[in-house]
Amino acid sequence: MLKLIGILGGTFDPVHYGHLRLAVECYERLDLAEVRLIPLYTPPHRHSPHASPGQRLAMLKMAIKDIQGLTIDDCELHRKDVSYTIDTVSAIRGRVGERPVCLLMGMDAFNTLHTWHQWQSILDYTHIVIADRPNNTAEQNTPDLNTLLNTRSVSDVQLLHKTPAGKIHKMIMPILDISATQIRNIISGGMNAKFLLPDEIIEFIHNNNLYKSKT
Repeated sequence: MLKLIGILGGTFDPVHYGHLRLAVECYERLDLAEVRLIPLYTPPHRHSPHASPGQRLAMLKMAIKDIQGLTIDDCELHRKDVSYTIDTVSAIRGRVGERPVCLLMGMDAFNTLHTWHQWQSILDYTHIVIADRPNNTAEQNTPDLNTLLNTRSVSDVQLLHKTPAGKIHKMIMPILDISATQIRNIISGGMNAKFLLPDEIIEFIHNNNLYKSKT
């Protein structure tokens, strides 16, 4: 039986320890074959990234070069269009056949799932793994998402390995409260972003004059 593959999309503008810790936790705790980090070209619900696709890809390569189990899939960058999750998971499904795949996301992202393009079809191609904070008391009040959780959730991780797609698993884990927006604001304000992302990436950001204030 082929092991489950995890996929984690994002602009990674820049990639930081929040992204990396989430990927490592999922890789180890879900016994994944790998976690594929997928840099988006243009996200549908956000402004265009500040760094270029090449710069974001370069930072991602630096960030994961010594981390077991983490790989990069740059399929979205080649598409050079708005990055819809449904297109990504269907393309990956076409490449991996019946191998199990899980889409990794935080609870905040899952709470917006009903606004995503063709969101009802995503579970046709992949499982969803939701990383949630301990003692999170936030309620999901969207009826469609509550129905999805009630009908598709499984507590046994092994069920994700036994079927290609279609299930939802919630994993409680410590989530680092770091955001790329926070890092960009720190850098544009001339402050030190150390300990929020790898030093090599901080150096790359400074050498390429990224995220500096325009004033």
